[in-house]
Amino acid sequence: MNTIIQEILVFTTFAVAMFFLVKKFFWKKSKPKKACGTDDCGCH
Repeated sequence: MNTIIQEILVFTTFAVAMFFLVKKFFWKKSKPKKACGTDDCGCH
């Protein structure tokens, strides 16, 4: 019974760690450029 709980905890920790790494390195959100005048943002 203890080994089952340990395996569940290990696989859960591994899955959370892999999700964090994939989110950090592969899901880069493109930041909006704040250069004024490139789009019609109404800032001038």
